[in-house]
Amino acid sequence: MFLIAGLGNPGKEYENTRHNAGFMVLDALADKLGADISEKKHKALCGKAVIGGQKVILLKPQTYMNSSGESIRAAADYYKVDPEDILVVYDDISLAPGQLRIRAKGSAGGHNGIKSIIAHLGTQEFPRVRVGVGEKPPRMDLADYVLGHFSQGERKIMEDAVKEAADAVMEAVEEGTFGSWTGEELKELNEKLYEDIRGDQYETSYGNPAWAVSRLGKELGRLLCFLYR
Repeated sequence: MFLIAGLGNPGKEYENTRHNAGFMVLDALADKLGADISEKKHKALCGKAVIGGQKVILLKPQTYMNSSGESIRAAADYYKVDPEDILVVYDDISLAPGQLRIRAKGSAGGHNGIKSIIAHLGTQEFPRVRVGVGEKPPRMDLADYVLGHFSQGERKIMEDAVKEAADAVMEAVEEGTFGSWTGEELKELNEKLYEDIRGDQYETSYGNPAWAVSRLGKELGRLLCFLYR
């Protein structure tokens, strides 16, 4: 059994904000699986599904971001899931909007939700999918930025990224115990996230300057193309 947790804040006012990227991916994943994440349990909204023959628990902690570890630890204890079988999806300001990265373990990197999970699990050895939401503008308060909504141009990028992240989660589960990924396997998974900028799909990818500009406008299109590649 695997536990897949998407991080965010509960409440209408936080819907579709940068800090709720994890919730967005979990919702997209549930849609793909025909699952319902509505059962109130373990200080979270929970759902159950099957991916590639594996039972998975879908979890959206309702503790608010900074206390996410309380919910995840409660669910992990209840279902007897080891840390290496817990996959956490969350926002990352160190990545460009829509950029995805998969890690088998690591520090919190300043993310309070991940700090809480590490504190409650007593380890940082759990895999995660990082969803880029972009770096905050200079002189802007970090909390204001991550609790803010995406710009019109960013929304389309994030819609695509959320779907790709959900696909990445499904592939990770289907391929087995993601907690035991080797360096080469992680490299391959991360490369797959960007395979659309190579070969036949390049023409309609954000790696193609002309296509990016046609979708997002000159300034944002060129910037995203640079970051995407």
